[in-house]
Amino acid sequence: MLGLMQDWPLLVHKIIDHAALYHGEREIVTRSVEGPIHRTNYREIALRARKVSAALDRLGIKPGERVATLAWNTWRHLETWYGITGCGAVYHTLNPRLFPDQLVYIANHAEDKVMFFDITFADLVAEIAPKLPKVELYVCLTDAAHLPKAKIPNLVAYEEFIAGASETYEWKEVEENAACGLCYTSGTTGNPKGVLYSHRSNVLHALIAAQKDAQGISSCDSVLPVVPMFHANAWALAFSAPMVGAKLVLPGAKLDGDSICELLTNEDVTLSGAVPTVWLALFQYLEKTGKTLPHLNRVLIGGSACPRSMIESFETKYGVQVIHAWGMTEMSPLGTLGTLKHNVVAMPYEKQLDYKVKQGHPVFGVEMKITDDENNELPRDGKAFGRLKVRGPSIAKGYFRGEGADAFDSEGWFDTGDVATIDAEGYMTITDRSKDVIKSGGEWISSIEIENIAVGHPDVVEAAVIGVRHPKWDERPLLIVVLKPGKTATREQILDYLKGKIAKWWMPDDVQFVAEIPHTATGKIQKTALREQFGSYRLPTAAE
Repeated sequence: MLGLMQDWPLLVHKIIDHAALYHGEREIVTRSVEGPIHRTNYREIALRARKVSAALDRLGIKPGERVATLAWNTWRHLETWYGITGCGAVYHTLNPRLFPDQLVYIANHAEDKVMFFDITFADLVAEIAPKLPKVELYVCLTDAAHLPKAKIPNLVAYEEFIAGASETYEWKEVEENAACGLCYTSGTTGNPKGVLYSHRSNVLHALIAAQKDAQGISSCDSVLPVVPMFHANAWALAFSAPMVGAKLVLPGAKLDGDSICELLTNEDVTLSGAVPTVWLALFQYLEKTGKTLPHLNRVLIGGSACPRSMIESFETKYGVQVIHAWGMTEMSPLGTLGTLKHNVVAMPYEKQLDYKVKQGHPVFGVEMKITDDENNELPRDGKAFGRLKVRGPSIAKGYFRGEGADAFDSEGWFDTGDVATIDAEGYMTITDRSKDVIKSGGEWISSIEIENIAVGHPDVVEAAVIGVRHPKWDERPLLIVVLKPGKTATREQILDYLKGKIAKWWMPDDVQFVAEIPHTATGKIQKTALREQFGSYRLPTAAE
Protein backbone atom coordinates (compact mmCIF):
# COMPACT_ATOMS: atom_id res chain seq x y z
CA MET A 1 0.00 0.00 0.00
CA LEU A 2 1.30 3.46 -0.92
CA GLY A 3 0.78 6.54 1.17
CA LEU A 4 -1.68 9.18 0.01
CA MET A 5 0.82 12.04 -0.11
CA GLN A 6 1.60 14.37 -2.97
CA ASP A 7 4.54 13.58 -5.22
CA TRP A 8 6.56 16.79 -4.83
CA PRO A 9 9.89 16.33 -6.60
CA LEU A 10 12.93 17.61 -4.73
CA LEU A 11 14.31 20.05 -7.30
CA VAL A 12 16.95 22.68 -6.58
CA HIS A 13 15.00 25.54 -8.14
CA LYS A 14 12.28 25.05 -5.50
CA ILE A 15 14.80 26.38 -2.96
CA ILE A 16 15.30 29.73 -4.72
CA ASP A 17 11.57 30.00 -5.45
CA HIS A 18 10.85 29.56 -1.75
CA ALA A 19 13.49 32.15 -0.83
CA ALA A 20 12.08 34.64 -3.36
CA LEU A 21 8.50 34.21 -2.19
CA TYR A 22 8.99 34.17 1.59
CA HIS A 23 12.33 35.94 2.07
CA GLY A 24 12.36 38.09 -1.06
CA GLU A 25 13.83 41.23 0.53
CA ARG A 26 16.57 39.39 2.42
CA GLU A 27 19.91 40.75 1.27
CA ILE A 28 22.66 39.11 -0.74
CA VAL A 29 25.77 41.25 -0.34
CA THR A 30 28.89 40.73 -2.48
CA ARG A 31 32.33 42.27 -2.59
CA SER A 32 32.28 42.34 -6.37
CA VAL A 33 35.25 41.24 -8.40
CA GLU A 34 35.19 44.69 -10.03
CA GLY A 35 35.61 46.27 -6.58
CA PRO A 36 32.48 47.87 -5.10
CA ILE A 37 30.10 46.24 -2.66
CA HIS A 38 27.01 45.02 -4.52
CA ARG A 39 23.61 44.50 -2.89
CA THR A 40 20.66 42.50 -4.15
CA ASN A 41 18.07 40.16 -2.63
CA TYR A 42 16.55 36.72 -3.13
CA ARG A 43 13.70 38.04 -5.26
CA GLU A 44 16.13 39.58 -7.76
CA ILE A 45 18.41 36.51 -7.69
CA ALA A 46 15.45 34.27 -8.57
CA LEU A 47 14.36 36.53 -11.46
CA ARG A 48 17.86 36.75 -12.90
CA ALA A 49 18.38 32.98 -12.47
CA ARG A 50 15.36 32.48 -14.72
CA LYS A 51 17.00 34.76 -17.28
CA VAL A 52 20.12 32.56 -17.14
CA SER A 53 17.94 29.50 -17.75
CA ALA A 54 16.16 31.18 -20.65
CA ALA A 55 19.45 32.31 -22.21
CA LEU A 56 20.98 28.82 -21.95
CA ASP A 57 17.80 27.27 -23.33
CA ARG A 58 17.87 29.74 -26.23
CA LEU A 59 21.49 28.74 -26.86
CA GLY A 60 20.40 25.11 -27.22
CA ILE A 61 21.76 23.70 -23.94
CA LYS A 62 19.89 20.48 -23.26
CA PRO A 63 19.03 18.81 -19.94
CA GLY A 64 21.99 16.86 -18.61
CA GLU A 65 24.62 18.88 -20.49
CA ARG A 66 27.39 20.41 -18.42
CA VAL A 67 27.96 24.14 -17.97
CA ALA A 68 31.20 25.15 -16.28
CA THR A 69 31.72 27.92 -13.75
CA LEU A 70 35.19 29.27 -12.93
CA ALA A 71 34.29 31.89 -10.39
CA TRP A 72 34.44 33.30 -6.87
CA ASN A 73 31.51 33.52 -4.47
CA THR A 74 29.38 36.34 -5.93
CA TRP A 75 25.73 37.04 -6.60
CA ARG A 76 26.27 36.33 -10.30
CA HIS A 77 27.82 32.95 -9.56
CA LEU A 78 24.83 32.13 -7.34
CA GLU A 79 22.47 33.10 -10.17
CA THR A 80 24.26 30.82 -12.61
CA TRP A 81 23.93 27.80 -10.31
CA TYR A 82 20.18 28.15 -10.04
CA GLY A 83 19.84 29.17 -13.67
CA ILE A 84 21.87 26.22 -14.97
CA THR A 85 19.90 23.71 -12.92
CA GLY A 86 16.63 25.44 -13.76
CA CYS A 87 16.93 24.54 -17.44
CA GLY A 88 17.87 20.96 -16.59
CA ALA A 89 21.59 21.36 -17.18
CA VAL A 90 24.42 20.55 -14.76
CA TYR A 91 26.60 23.20 -13.10
CA HIS A 92 30.23 22.11 -13.15
CA THR A 93 32.48 24.01 -10.74
CA LEU A 94 36.09 24.42 -11.85
CA ASN A 95 38.74 25.12 -9.22
CA PRO A 96 40.97 28.00 -10.41
CA ARG A 97 43.74 26.87 -8.05
CA LEU A 98 44.37 23.78 -10.14
CA PHE A 99 47.09 23.73 -12.79
CA PRO A 100 45.92 24.66 -16.31
CA ASP A 101 46.49 21.12 -17.59
CA GLN A 102 44.28 19.76 -14.80
CA LEU A 103 41.52 22.22 -15.72
CA VAL A 104 41.78 21.17 -19.36
CA TYR A 105 41.49 17.51 -18.38
CA ILE A 106 38.47 18.15 -16.14
CA ALA A 107 36.58 20.39 -18.60
CA ASN A 108 37.14 17.94 -21.46
CA HIS A 109 36.25 14.94 -19.30
CA ALA A 110 32.99 16.67 -18.35
CA GLU A 111 32.41 17.83 -21.96
CA ASP A 112 31.45 21.32 -20.83
CA LYS A 113 29.41 23.24 -23.43
CA VAL A 114 29.52 26.74 -21.88
CA MET A 115 31.92 28.35 -19.42
CA PHE A 116 31.01 31.18 -17.05
CA PHE A 117 34.09 32.83 -15.53
CA ASP A 118 35.17 35.85 -13.49
CA ILE A 119 37.35 38.62 -14.94
CA THR A 120 40.22 37.62 -12.63
CA PHE A 121 40.52 34.37 -14.57
CA ALA A 122 40.47 35.87 -18.08
CA ASP A 123 44.14 35.11 -18.78
CA LEU A 124 43.72 31.55 -17.49
CA VAL A 125 40.68 31.01 -19.69
CA ALA A 126 42.52 32.44 -22.71
CA GLU A 127 45.32 29.93 -22.04
CA ILE A 128 43.11 26.86 -21.83
CA ALA A 129 40.36 27.77 -24.34
CA PRO A 130 42.26 26.47 -27.42
CA LYS A 131 42.38 23.04 -25.73
CA LEU A 132 38.62 22.88 -24.99
CA PRO A 133 36.94 21.86 -28.27
CA LYS A 134 33.52 21.21 -26.71
CA VAL A 135 33.06 24.68 -25.19
CA GLU A 136 30.83 26.71 -27.50
CA LEU A 137 30.53 29.96 -25.55
CA TYR A 138 32.49 31.83 -22.88
CA VAL A 139 30.46 34.12 -20.63
CA CYS A 140 32.43 36.55 -18.46
CA LEU A 141 30.58 37.31 -15.23
CA THR A 142 30.62 41.08 -15.66
CA ASP A 143 29.08 43.86 -17.72
CA ALA A 144 30.18 45.13 -21.13
CA ALA A 145 32.24 47.95 -19.59
CA HIS A 146 34.47 45.49 -17.71
CA LEU A 147 34.73 42.80 -20.38
CA PRO A 148 38.41 41.77 -20.56
CA LYS A 149 40.46 42.16 -23.74
CA ALA A 150 41.85 38.62 -23.51
CA LYS A 151 41.83 36.51 -26.67
CA ILE A 152 38.93 34.21 -25.82
CA PRO A 153 36.72 32.83 -28.61
CA ASN A 154 32.95 33.43 -28.60
CA LEU A 155 33.21 35.75 -25.61
CA VAL A 156 30.24 37.66 -24.23
CA ALA A 157 29.60 39.68 -21.07
CA TYR A 158 27.18 38.05 -18.62
CA GLU A 159 24.88 41.07 -18.46
CA GLU A 160 24.67 41.08 -22.27
CA PHE A 161 24.09 37.32 -22.32
CA ILE A 162 21.01 37.52 -20.09
CA ALA A 163 19.72 40.86 -21.42
CA GLY A 164 16.34 40.38 -23.03
CA ALA A 165 15.94 36.84 -21.67
CA SER A 166 12.63 36.10 -19.99
CA GLU A 167 12.21 36.63 -16.24
CA THR A 168 9.16 34.36 -16.41
CA TYR A 169 10.95 31.35 -17.87
CA GLU A 170 9.33 28.11 -16.73
CA TRP A 171 11.81 25.88 -14.95
CA LYS A 172 12.32 22.49 -16.59
CA GLU A 173 10.57 19.86 -14.50
CA VAL A 174 13.20 17.12 -14.63
CA GLU A 175 13.22 14.00 -12.45
CA GLU A 176 14.46 14.64 -8.92
CA ASN A 177 17.22 12.07 -9.44
CA ALA A 178 18.45 13.93 -12.52
CA ALA A 179 21.99 15.27 -12.32
CA CYS A 180 22.31 18.95 -11.42
CA GLY A 181 25.89 19.48 -10.19
CA LEU A 182 29.36 18.15 -10.92
CA CYS A 183 32.46 18.67 -8.80
CA TYR A 184 35.80 16.92 -9.27
CA THR A 185 37.98 15.67 -6.45
CA SER A 186 41.35 17.36 -6.07
CA GLY A 187 43.15 14.42 -7.64
CA THR A 188 45.98 13.97 -5.12
CA THR A 189 46.42 10.48 -6.56
CA GLY A 190 45.73 9.97 -10.26
CA ASN A 191 43.39 12.10 -12.30
CA PRO A 192 40.58 14.04 -10.59
CA LYS A 193 37.29 12.12 -10.43
CA GLY A 194 33.85 13.64 -10.96
CA VAL A 195 31.17 13.57 -8.28
CA LEU A 196 27.75 13.99 -9.88
CA TYR A 197 25.11 15.44 -7.55
CA SER A 198 21.39 15.06 -8.19
CA HIS A 199 18.61 17.55 -7.47
CA ARG A 200 17.35 15.17 -4.80
CA SER A 201 20.74 14.79 -3.10
CA ASN A 202 21.33 18.55 -3.02
CA VAL A 203 17.91 19.33 -1.57
CA LEU A 204 18.18 16.56 1.03
CA HIS A 205 21.68 17.69 1.93
CA ALA A 206 20.50 21.29 2.40
CA LEU A 207 17.75 20.07 4.73
CA ILE A 208 20.31 18.00 6.64
CA ALA A 209 22.81 20.88 6.80
CA ALA A 210 20.32 23.36 8.22
CA GLN A 211 19.56 21.21 11.28
CA LYS A 212 20.24 22.70 14.69
CA ASP A 213 22.98 20.14 15.38
CA ALA A 214 24.57 20.84 11.98
CA GLN A 215 24.91 24.40 10.65
CA GLY A 216 21.91 25.47 12.69
CA ILE A 217 21.06 28.44 10.48
CA SER A 218 17.84 30.45 10.38
CA SER A 219 16.36 33.51 8.69
CA CYS A 220 17.84 35.59 11.53
CA ASP A 221 21.41 34.70 10.52
CA SER A 222 23.82 36.59 8.32
CA VAL A 223 26.05 33.97 6.67
CA LEU A 224 29.49 34.48 5.11
CA PRO A 225 30.63 31.43 3.11
CA VAL A 226 34.36 32.06 2.74
CA VAL A 227 34.64 28.47 1.53
CA PRO A 228 34.40 28.84 -2.25
CA MET A 229 31.50 27.51 -4.29
CA PHE A 230 34.09 25.49 -6.24
CA HIS A 231 34.95 23.57 -3.03
CA ALA A 232 32.45 20.76 -2.51
CA ASN A 233 29.21 22.68 -2.97
CA ALA A 234 30.35 25.51 -0.65
CA TRP A 235 29.49 23.20 2.25
CA ALA A 236 25.81 23.37 1.18
CA LEU A 237 25.53 27.05 2.18
CA ALA A 238 24.48 28.10 -1.32
CA PHE A 239 21.40 25.92 -0.76
CA SER A 240 20.82 25.87 3.00
CA ALA A 241 21.02 29.67 3.44
CA PRO A 242 18.35 30.46 0.79
CA MET A 243 16.26 27.56 2.06
CA VAL A 244 15.85 29.25 5.45
CA GLY A 245 16.10 32.84 4.21
CA ALA A 246 19.39 33.78 5.84
CA LYS A 247 21.25 36.86 4.64
CA LEU A 248 24.17 35.89 2.40
CA VAL A 249 27.46 37.77 2.39
CA LEU A 250 29.75 36.73 -0.46
CA PRO A 251 33.46 37.65 -0.31
CA GLY A 252 34.35 37.63 -4.01
CA ALA A 253 38.08 37.31 -4.66
CA LYS A 254 39.39 38.94 -1.46
CA LEU A 255 39.94 36.34 1.25
CA ASP A 256 42.66 38.11 3.28
CA GLY A 257 42.20 38.86 6.98
CA ASP A 258 41.49 42.56 6.49
CA SER A 259 38.80 42.01 3.84
CA ILE A 260 37.11 39.17 5.74
CA CYS A 261 37.11 41.16 8.99
CA GLU A 262 35.51 44.11 7.21
CA LEU A 263 32.63 41.97 5.92
CA LEU A 264 32.19 40.19 9.26
CA THR A 265 31.85 43.55 10.98
CA ASN A 266 29.98 45.70 8.46
CA GLU A 267 27.43 43.05 7.46
CA ASP A 268 26.64 41.80 10.99
CA VAL A 269 27.77 38.27 10.08
CA THR A 270 26.69 35.69 12.67
CA LEU A 271 27.95 32.51 10.95
CA SER A 272 30.89 31.92 8.66
CA GLY A 273 32.61 28.87 7.19
CA ALA A 274 36.21 28.43 6.05
CA VAL A 275 39.30 26.23 6.20
CA PRO A 276 41.83 26.75 9.04
CA THR A 277 44.30 28.70 6.88
CA VAL A 278 41.70 31.44 6.34
CA TRP A 279 41.13 31.73 10.08
CA LEU A 280 44.87 31.86 10.71
CA ALA A 281 45.09 34.89 8.41
CA LEU A 282 42.16 36.50 10.24
CA PHE A 283 43.78 35.86 13.63
CA GLN A 284 47.02 37.47 12.47
CA TYR A 285 45.08 40.53 11.31
CA LEU A 286 43.12 40.78 14.57
CA GLU A 287 46.29 40.45 16.63
CA LYS A 288 47.99 43.18 14.58
CA THR A 289 45.07 45.61 14.73
CA GLY A 290 43.45 44.79 18.06
CA LYS A 291 40.05 44.48 16.38
CA THR A 292 37.32 42.16 17.61
CA LEU A 293 34.40 40.19 16.13
CA PRO A 294 31.33 41.96 17.55
CA HIS A 295 28.60 40.06 15.65
CA LEU A 296 30.09 36.67 14.83
CA ASN A 297 28.82 33.94 17.16
CA ARG A 298 29.86 30.71 15.42
CA VAL A 299 32.17 29.42 12.70
CA LEU A 300 32.27 26.23 10.68
CA ILE A 301 35.83 24.93 10.30
CA GLY A 302 36.61 22.05 7.95
CA GLY A 303 38.76 21.07 5.00
CA SER A 304 41.54 19.98 7.34
CA ALA A 305 41.75 19.31 11.08
CA CYS A 306 41.21 22.34 13.31
CA PRO A 307 43.89 22.69 16.01
CA ARG A 308 42.78 22.84 19.64
CA SER A 309 44.59 26.18 20.00
CA MET A 310 42.44 27.72 17.24
CA ILE A 311 39.23 26.50 18.87
CA GLU A 312 40.34 27.95 22.21
CA SER A 313 41.28 31.29 20.65
CA PHE A 314 37.95 31.66 18.90
CA GLU A 315 35.91 30.70 21.95
CA THR A 316 37.81 32.25 24.87
CA LYS A 317 39.30 35.33 23.22
CA TYR A 318 36.58 36.28 20.73
CA GLY A 319 33.46 34.58 22.11
CA VAL A 320 32.82 32.64 18.91
CA GLN A 321 31.57 29.04 19.03
CA VAL A 322 33.53 26.65 16.81
CA ILE A 323 31.74 23.87 14.92
CA HIS A 324 34.44 21.50 13.77
CA ALA A 325 33.21 19.72 10.65
CA TRP A 326 34.34 16.95 8.33
CA GLY A 327 33.16 15.83 4.95
CA MET A 328 34.18 15.20 1.37
CA THR A 329 33.25 16.20 -2.16
CA GLU A 330 31.72 12.73 -2.43
CA MET A 331 29.45 13.51 0.54
CA SER A 332 27.93 16.75 -0.81
CA PRO A 333 30.05 17.42 1.46
CA LEU A 334 28.96 17.34 5.14
CA GLY A 335 29.52 14.12 7.07
CA THR A 336 30.06 14.99 10.73
CA LEU A 337 29.75 18.18 12.77
CA GLY A 338 31.22 18.83 16.18
CA THR A 339 28.15 20.22 17.90
CA LEU A 340 27.99 19.17 21.52
CA LYS A 341 25.52 16.57 22.71
CA HIS A 342 23.50 17.18 25.89
CA ASN A 343 25.82 15.19 28.15
CA VAL A 344 28.96 16.91 26.80
CA VAL A 345 27.52 20.39 27.35
CA ALA A 346 27.37 19.61 31.09
CA MET A 347 31.12 18.86 31.21
CA PRO A 348 33.87 21.31 32.22
CA TYR A 349 35.17 23.42 29.31
CA GLU A 350 38.52 21.59 29.08
CA LYS A 351 36.66 18.31 28.69
CA GLN A 352 34.37 19.86 26.09
CA LEU A 353 37.48 20.81 24.11
CA ASP A 354 38.41 17.14 23.99
CA TYR A 355 35.21 16.61 22.00
CA LYS A 356 35.48 19.79 19.94
CA VAL A 357 38.83 18.73 18.44
CA LYS A 358 37.17 15.57 17.14
CA GLN A 359 35.56 15.83 13.71
CA GLY A 360 32.09 15.45 15.26
CA HIS A 361 29.16 13.07 15.08
CA PRO A 362 27.27 12.11 11.91
CA VAL A 363 24.26 14.13 10.84
CA PHE A 364 21.03 12.34 9.97
CA GLY A 365 21.44 10.78 6.54
CA VAL A 366 25.03 9.63 7.09
CA GLU A 367 25.77 6.05 8.08
CA MET A 368 29.34 5.51 9.24
CA LYS A 369 31.63 2.69 10.33
CA ILE A 370 35.32 1.79 10.58
CA THR A 371 36.78 -1.49 9.36
CA ASP A 372 40.07 -3.32 9.22
CA ASP A 373 41.76 -4.24 5.93
CA GLU A 374 39.61 -7.40 5.73
CA ASN A 375 36.42 -5.29 5.98
CA ASN A 376 35.61 -6.45 9.50
CA GLU A 377 33.81 -3.72 11.44
CA LEU A 378 35.84 -2.41 14.40
CA PRO A 379 34.50 -1.38 17.82
CA ARG A 380 33.24 2.13 18.52
CA ASP A 381 35.45 2.61 21.55
CA GLY A 382 37.43 5.69 20.53
CA LYS A 383 40.60 3.60 20.44
CA ALA A 384 40.40 1.25 17.46
CA PHE A 385 41.76 2.76 14.24
CA GLY A 386 40.16 1.71 10.99
CA ARG A 387 39.20 2.61 7.45
CA LEU A 388 36.34 5.09 7.54
CA LYS A 389 33.38 4.10 5.37
CA VAL A 390 30.10 5.95 4.78
CA ARG A 391 26.83 5.71 2.90
CA GLY A 392 23.63 7.74 2.63
CA PRO A 393 21.23 9.60 0.31
CA SER A 394 23.60 12.49 -0.40
CA ILE A 395 26.74 10.36 -0.72
CA ALA A 396 28.12 9.29 -4.10
CA LYS A 397 27.52 5.71 -5.26
CA GLY A 398 30.12 6.04 -8.03
CA TYR A 399 32.21 8.54 -9.98
CA PHE A 400 31.31 10.19 -13.27
CA ARG A 401 32.00 7.89 -16.23
CA GLY A 402 32.62 4.93 -13.90
CA GLU A 403 36.11 5.76 -12.67
CA GLY A 404 37.36 4.82 -9.20
CA ALA A 405 34.87 1.96 -8.82
CA ASP A 406 37.04 0.21 -6.22
CA ALA A 407 36.13 2.88 -3.63
CA PHE A 408 32.53 1.58 -3.52
CA ASP A 409 31.42 -1.87 -2.36
CA SER A 410 28.37 -3.98 -3.16
CA GLU A 411 26.55 -2.82 -0.03
CA GLY A 412 26.87 0.84 -0.99
CA TRP A 413 29.68 1.74 1.42
CA PHE A 414 32.14 4.36 0.18
CA ASP A 415 35.73 4.04 1.44
CA THR A 416 36.69 7.62 2.28
CA GLY A 417 40.43 6.93 2.29
CA ASP A 418 40.59 8.25 5.86
CA VAL A 419 41.71 6.36 8.94
CA ALA A 420 39.57 7.18 11.98
CA THR A 421 38.23 6.22 15.38
CA ILE A 422 34.59 6.39 16.48
CA ASP A 423 33.78 6.59 20.18
CA ALA A 424 30.77 5.30 22.08
CA GLU A 425 29.03 8.70 21.73
CA GLY A 426 29.40 8.56 17.96
CA TYR A 427 32.09 11.25 17.77
CA MET A 428 34.52 10.49 14.96
CA THR A 429 38.19 11.47 14.89
CA ILE A 430 40.30 11.44 11.72
CA THR A 431 43.76 10.20 12.56
CA ASP A 432 45.18 10.25 9.03
CA ARG A 433 44.58 9.71 5.37
CA SER A 434 45.25 6.02 4.74
CA LYS A 435 48.13 6.96 2.45
CA ASP A 436 49.65 9.28 5.11
CA VAL A 437 49.42 7.08 8.18
CA ILE A 438 52.79 6.43 9.84
CA LYS A 439 53.44 2.77 10.60
CA SER A 440 56.14 2.41 13.21
CA GLY A 441 57.06 -0.97 14.63
CA GLY A 442 53.76 -2.41 13.44
CA GLU A 443 51.71 0.30 15.18
CA TRP A 444 50.00 3.38 13.73
CA ILE A 445 50.94 6.92 14.67
CA SER A 446 48.49 9.76 13.97
CA SER A 447 50.26 12.55 12.12
CA ILE A 448 47.21 14.80 12.46
CA GLU A 449 47.17 14.63 16.26
CA ILE A 450 50.85 15.56 16.47
CA GLU A 451 50.31 18.44 14.03
CA ASN A 452 47.37 19.83 15.99
CA ILE A 453 49.34 19.84 19.22
CA ALA A 454 52.46 21.32 17.60
CA VAL A 455 50.61 24.36 16.25
CA GLY A 456 49.60 25.16 19.83
CA HIS A 457 53.19 26.23 20.50
CA PRO A 458 53.17 30.05 20.67
CA ASP A 459 55.96 30.36 18.05
CA VAL A 460 54.42 27.96 15.48
CA VAL A 461 52.09 29.05 12.69
CA GLU A 462 51.80 25.71 10.85
CA ALA A 463 53.06 22.15 11.22
CA ALA A 464 53.07 18.92 9.24
CA VAL A 465 54.19 15.39 10.09
CA ILE A 466 55.35 12.76 7.61
CA GLY A 467 56.76 9.29 8.00
CA VAL A 468 60.45 8.84 7.15
CA ARG A 469 62.08 5.48 6.54
CA HIS A 470 63.82 3.95 9.54
CA PRO A 471 65.96 0.78 9.44
CA LYS A 472 64.56 -0.60 12.72
CA TRP A 473 61.03 0.80 13.03
CA ASP A 474 60.07 0.91 9.33
CA GLU A 475 58.93 4.55 9.67
CA ARG A 476 59.34 7.29 12.24
CA PRO A 477 57.65 10.72 12.38
CA LEU A 478 59.40 13.86 11.16
CA LEU A 479 57.85 17.15 12.32
CA ILE A 480 58.05 20.00 9.79
CA VAL A 481 57.39 23.46 11.20
CA VAL A 482 56.76 27.00 9.96
CA LEU A 483 57.51 29.60 12.65
CA LYS A 484 55.64 32.85 13.08
CA PRO A 485 57.49 35.92 11.73
CA GLY A 486 60.26 36.96 14.09
CA LYS A 487 60.03 33.83 16.26
CA THR A 488 63.07 31.64 16.94
CA ALA A 489 61.90 28.43 18.64
CA THR A 490 64.46 25.61 18.48
CA ARG A 491 64.12 21.91 17.80
CA GLU A 492 64.52 21.15 21.50
CA GLN A 493 61.88 23.69 22.52
CA ILE A 494 59.34 22.24 20.09
CA LEU A 495 59.98 18.67 21.27
CA ASP A 496 59.82 19.75 24.93
CA TYR A 497 56.41 21.31 24.21
CA LEU A 498 55.14 17.96 22.90
CA LYS A 499 56.31 15.98 25.94
CA GLY A 500 53.43 14.71 28.04
CA LYS A 501 50.90 15.59 25.35
CA ILE A 502 51.47 12.52 23.17
CA ALA A 503 52.70 8.98 23.79
CA LYS A 504 56.48 8.74 24.11
CA TRP A 505 56.75 6.43 21.12
CA TRP A 506 54.82 8.97 19.03
CA MET A 507 57.46 11.67 19.65
CA PRO A 508 58.96 12.89 16.36
CA ASP A 509 62.53 11.78 15.83
CA ASP A 510 63.42 15.22 14.47
CA VAL A 511 62.11 18.70 13.69
CA GLN A 512 62.82 20.57 10.47
CA PHE A 513 62.02 24.27 9.95
CA VAL A 514 60.79 25.52 6.57
CA ALA A 515 59.62 28.86 5.17
CA GLU A 516 56.32 27.40 4.01
CA ILE A 517 54.40 24.14 3.75
CA PRO A 518 52.91 23.25 0.35
CA HIS A 519 49.13 22.95 0.04
CA THR A 520 46.78 21.33 -2.44
CA ALA A 521 44.28 23.31 -4.51
CA THR A 522 41.70 22.76 -1.75
CA GLY A 523 43.95 24.08 1.03
CA LYS A 524 45.05 20.76 2.51
CA ILE A 525 48.69 20.07 3.40
CA GLN A 526 50.33 18.42 0.40
CA LYS A 527 52.20 15.57 2.04
CA THR A 528 53.20 14.01 -1.26
CA ALA A 529 55.25 17.14 -1.95
CA LEU A 530 56.75 17.05 1.55
CA ARG A 531 57.71 13.39 1.17
CA GLU A 532 59.39 14.27 -2.11
CA GLN A 533 61.12 17.30 -0.56
CA PHE A 534 62.49 15.16 2.29
CA GLY A 535 62.96 12.04 0.19
CA SER A 536 66.69 11.88 0.83
CA TYR A 537 66.47 13.06 4.44
CA ARG A 538 68.03 10.74 7.03
CA LEU A 539 66.73 10.78 10.60
CA PRO A 540 69.33 11.31 13.35
CA THR A 541 67.99 8.13 15.01
CA ALA A 542 68.50 6.00 11.89
CA ALA A 543 71.92 4.86 13.09
CA GLU A 544 70.61 3.69 16.47
